[in-house]
Amino acid sequence: MSLQLSALSLFLRLVNKPGLARASDLSALRARLERIAPLVFRAPPGAVFAEEAGPPHLLWARVGETAPGRAILYLHGGGFVMGSPRTHRHLAAALAGAAGAAAALPFYRLAPEHPHPAALEDAQAAYAALSGRGLRVALAGDSAGGGLAFALVAAIRAAGLPDPVCVVGFSPWCDMTMRQPSLTRNARAEAMLPISRMAEVIAMRMGQGDPRDPAASPVFARHDRPPPPALILASRAEALEDDARAMAAVWRDAGGDARLELSPDAPHAWPVFVGLIPEADAAVARAGAFIAENFTRTEAAAP
Repeated sequence: MSLQLSALSLFLRLVNKPGLARASDLSALRARLERIAPLVFRAPPGAVFAEEAGPPHLLWARVGETAPGRAILYLHGGGFVMGSPRTHRHLAAALAGAAGAAAALPFYRLAPEHPHPAALEDAQAAYAALSGRGLRVALAGDSAGGGLAFALVAAIRAAGLPDPVCVVGFSPWCDMTMRQPSLTRNARAEAMLPISRMAEVIAMRMGQGDPRDPAASPVFARHDRPPPPALILASRAEALEDDARAMAAVWRDAGGDARLELSPDAPHAWPVFVGLIPEADAAVARAGAFIAENFTRTEAAAP
């Protein structure tokens, strides 16, 4: 563990986690994240951002030269109730630079104002728009956005759209039933997420919906053909460790290639801290290489 990661984990445990546990005003929490994110997170050198009014409403991120015909649809985290493309644009830009492709972040609707399936509908609309432009698209996301990326695969197929090139999930939240053992097993080790608030967040996200709906909890999805290659990065020290394990198992059971990498000690969704800790830099570099490799694979296989 690097000194930077050790310091970050301590800060998250002593400041961030208790703050989230005590928070009572969601609007204030959202505003604070929007205000602090650009001050804390560092976009990589040479990053260029451009907003597309849409529909769909997108924020584009790119670094340097990008290969034509390639795009990453990046779905931000935030528990489905906060966050935006602006809070995560630094991570999308770093991933785009590592993959040699442009990244598009959709402004998907948030709960509780817009419960499930609003976020999935907006993600699907963004994917359809990119695919309709003739782009090959890779899916990626962190935490809630990671789970959304895996759920999106089934929605894409149901709509008759081309498969994504691959899927990358950073600590994906894939099970709204709270049945995964790591929620209890790793409760003390978890440095970022207050487990005591998760049921409340799920209720806001789901509204009157069923937490077992595969469109909300992709660990319950069943695929009739092998899904695209997936890379899942999670930590043995986070509450969502078993969400990641279960998602990888679902992918493999369907005949898909799922690469699961578990850090021994990183906090939840640590790639968000790219540019601040070496472990995040390394994770984003691996994810970018995985995406680039799969773009090349699909292009070579194209008629």
